[in-house]
Amino acid sequence: MDFFDAKKRIDELKDIIRENNEAYYVFDNPKITDFEYDELFRELKKLEELYPLLITPDSPTQKVGDKISQGFKEYKHKYRLFSLDNSNNYDDLYKWYDRVKKEYPNEGDLELVVELKIDGLSCALTYENGNLKIGATRGNGVIGENITENISAVSDIPLKLTSDVNIDVRGEVYMPVSSFERLNEENIEKGQREFANPRNAAAGSLRQLDANITKQRDLHFFAYTLISENKDLFKTHFEALKLLKDFGFNTNPNCTLVKGIDKVIELCKYWETERFNLDYATDGMVIKINDITKQNELGFTSRAPKWATAFKFPPEEVWTKLKNIELSVGKTGIVTPVANLEPVLLSGSIVKRASLHNFDEIQRLKINEGNEVLIKKAAEIIPKVIKKREEEDMGIYAPPEICPSCHTPLIKKDGEVALYCPNTMNCPAQIKGRIIYWASKEAMDIDGVGESLIDKLYDSGLIKDVADLYNISINDLMMLDLIKEKSADNIFSAIQMSKTPTMTKFLTALSIKYIGKETADLIAAEFDTLEALKNAAVEDLIKIDGIGDKAAKSIVDFFNNEYNKEILNKLSNYGVIPKGSAVKKVSNILEGKTFVITGTLSQPRNVFEEKIKQYGGKTSSSVSKKTSYVLAGENPGSKFDKASSLGVIILNEEEFNSLIEGRIDE
Repeated sequence: MDFFDAKKRIDELKDIIRENNEAYYVFDNPKITDFEYDELFRELKKLEELYPLLITPDSPTQKVGDKISQGFKEYKHKYRLFSLDNSNNYDDLYKWYDRVKKEYPNEGDLELVVELKIDGLSCALTYENGNLKIGATRGNGVIGENITENISAVSDIPLKLTSDVNIDVRGEVYMPVSSFERLNEENIEKGQREFANPRNAAAGSLRQLDANITKQRDLHFFAYTLISENKDLFKTHFEALKLLKDFGFNTNPNCTLVKGIDKVIELCKYWETERFNLDYATDGMVIKINDITKQNELGFTSRAPKWATAFKFPPEEVWTKLKNIELSVGKTGIVTPVANLEPVLLSGSIVKRASLHNFDEIQRLKINEGNEVLIKKAAEIIPKVIKKREEEDMGIYAPPEICPSCHTPLIKKDGEVALYCPNTMNCPAQIKGRIIYWASKEAMDIDGVGESLIDKLYDSGLIKDVADLYNISINDLMMLDLIKEKSADNIFSAIQMSKTPTMTKFLTALSIKYIGKETADLIAAEFDTLEALKNAAVEDLIKIDGIGDKAAKSIVDFFNNEYNKEILNKLSNYGVIPKGSAVKKVSNILEGKTFVITGTLSQPRNVFEEKIKQYGGKTSSSVSKKTSYVLAGENPGSKFDKASSLGVIILNEEEFNSLIEGRIDE
């Protein structure tokens, strides 16, 4: 390649990388995979090394990130946030180590700290006299976004440290994979867009202009860098991590101090497969020189430290054929497209199906049945179609116009991306979906009643709605294929035992839009009987802390619907009556007090939750300024740290018992 061809290609690469930087850093919506981005960046860097006259100050190799979003005020970082150079193979790791080792030829193996590279949103925190003053995004490394109010809502970020120090902290805000999956399920229920992966979910949640939305999301924080002008505070990076933990931060427990590069590579090989067992996304390892003096001596390039590097795991992506697109109708009527694939090995398992999310996503991907598609495991868990072969043009799969289950014309609601089947009463897929959910562990938890049995019961005409489950006999069950007398007896008994659920279970099982278990629990705490809830107005419901306008209206609409009234009457006639979750009070000593329970106690957590309610108190899943007490057992975790930072009273089990017995003052 001559000089002019190199210039042309460098200009092309800079434009492509800038565009993708903006998609990643500004809009939290990457258009290409990390592997593809790294390949482009590596090509640009190599060309600039061959033709140094073509390096310009605005090249992506000379800076970090891109311009910041316009939604928040700019914040100039006191200390610049650098990026990391990446290694994609073990040879690159050896080369990095050799470059560092040349600076210290008379020393043996150097001490290195090996950490998991968390796939979240990098943040910078500033503390003055131990108090959080500023929380900011990375931005372009020099200027970020001031998101202090939102940062304060992250459960693992202490507002007050255990020491009155002046420090800066770097770390990663992330969303657990399990929370990411729940959030996407909720978004599907509401007809809202799904997040592509936990990083996007974390970034989108943290950068909400309404901080109340951020508070509702399950965000967490791992601290990984401590900066202090007190040079005597720590001498090594490993000491700094321990100090961060002492100050009240969560640091990643999978952090190892080793000597020499061979041990680093052993760890990289171990975590390449073991990472799939974690509840947070990680796409590589970070390797740092442990000695702070050596870090200062080695210094930085224009964009990255010379004393650290990142090892990126090989991409878990494979090409396969999209055989056909299956249309799935859920219990609320949402029609979801699912890709049926030629079976292929991905991340250690055979994948035959992948999510297509919604029909807007199909339009964006420009895919159709028969296309060769690239699939990956989003958050290493859920198979997802990323793109098709560019050279293939087979048209775009057309969204359906009628329900695949009942052939009713589909509708699209204002402001939502999903297609709905409005035939709630007679659509077989919706009815089956509601019955399946009713019997599931998340709802009534009827042992032995699963999708296969419900299909048989419905298709044979024995049931047409959830109430009909309570009208089937042992003989009815034995008429079905492969069900023997003992199994039929067990299933019948399990159904009968579910006739007196708590109000929470009953409300959850009804599949009311916007009402999951947590919301049902809030409602059940205020309404002792189903009749009282049936007569509630929207104004009554929105008075409950945590119940919004949409949820309140959805509940009122549900109980005013004639079809739902008929189902509820049938359930009542068959003896299915919620016993209410209102615990019989023995005292009001905890009236107006909110508890958070954490750690391992002498009995299951629900025992203590019920006891708190018996004495007039409430329970919550997260610590905030409104929390009255934290009941802490062994190994309490981040909720304990959060309570400490907020000055919330922490009780052990003995102190809790003394409190409810009136033996200690509140």
